Amino acid sequence: MNVSRIHRLLRLVTMLQGGRTYTARELAMEMEVSRRTIFRDLNMLELAGIPYYHDPDSGGYKISQHFFLPPINFTLTEALAMLMLTGRLRGADRLPLFSQTARSAMKLESVLPPAIRQHIGSVLDRVSVSLGAMAGHKGLDETFDRLTSAIVGRRICRMVYLSFHERKQIATFIHPMRLVFLGRAWYLLAYSAIHRQVRTFKLARMRSLTVTDRTFTWPKDVDMGKHFANAWSMIPEGKSYDVHLRFAPKVAGNVAEVQWHSTQRVRWNDDGSMDYQARVNGLGELSWWVLGYGDQVEVLKPRQLRDRVAGVAAVVLNKYRGEGT
Repeated sequence: MNVSRIHRLLRLVTMLQGGRTYTARELAMEMEVSRRTIFRDLNMLELAGIPYYHDPDSGGYKISQHFFLPPINFTLTEALAMLMLTGRLRGADRLPLFSQTARSAMKLESVLPPAIRQHIGSVLDRVSVSLGAMAGHKGLDETFDRLTSAIVGRRICRMVYLSFHERKQIATFIHPMRLVFLGRAWYLLAYSAIHRQVRTFKLARMRSLTVTDRTFTWPKDVDMGKHFANAWSMIPEGKSYDVHLRFAPKVAGNVAEVQWHSTQRVRWNDDGSMDYQARVNGLGELSWWVLGYGDQVEVLKPRQLRDRVAGVAAVVLNKYRGEGT
C-alpha cells in the first residue's frame, strides 16, 4: 500500500467519524478521486474491521462515534501501571482477551510524549509480574466473548462440557450469570438445566458453546456475590466449621503474610509458631491445602479435619513404606 493511499484512508476515517454523513460523491470530491476509488477505500475499511455504515435517509456514510473512544488523560503513574500490568505480565498470554489487552497497551505507549515514553520504558525494563501456574486458556477468546454477550443479553446457551465430577461429557442448557477467575483458571457460574441448580463450569473444559435466541429471567433467590459462601476456594459443602491450625515457626511467617480466607485471624506464640483460625464452609479443599504444609502444621480443630488429614497421611505413609513399582 503506497503512502498516498494510507494518507487518504486516514482522512477518510477522520471525516466519517466527524459526526455527519458523506455521500460517495462528496467523499470523492473532497479526496479528489473517483467514486470507484472511494468504494475501494470503503471496502478496505471494512476489511480492517472499522464499522462504517450507510444511512438510507441521507444516502451518506459515517462511522459509529462509539467505535473510537475519546482521548483519556492518564497521569504518569496511571500509564505506568497500565503498561506494567499489560506489557510485563508473564504468563498472561494464557488468559482470554490478552491479545486485545496487549494491543491496547501498544496504543497507549504510542501516544505518550517521547520523554515520558522513554522514562516508562526504562522502568518497565526492570520490572516483571508473574501470575505463576495457571490452567491453559488457549483458544478461549471466542468462548469468552460469547459468554460475556450471553450474560449481558441473558441468553440461554447450549453447552457440551467435559465433567470431571461425573466422569463423562455432558450436554446441557445453561443460564450464564457470571464469569470469575479463581486461583488458576476462569470459571462460569450458570444455572444448569440437567442439574437443576447453579453450578460452576471451567471454561477450558467447554467442548462447544452455542448462544440461542431464547432468554432467561434472573432468579430472585440467587445472590452471585454469596455463591461461594465461605468456601476455602470455590466449593462450599453446605456446612461451616471453626478451623484452628498451628503452623511451625519455619512456615508461620509465609502463611501469615497471605490473606487465604476472608474470615482468617492469626495469633503469634512465644516460640515463633502461629495459630491460624477461620470459619470455613466445607473441609475438602482446605484439607489438601493443609496437607501441602506437611509436618509444619497441625490441625487442632475441628476433629473431622484432623481425622481427614491423618487418614490421608496414613495412606501416603503406607505407600512409601513399600518398595514401589
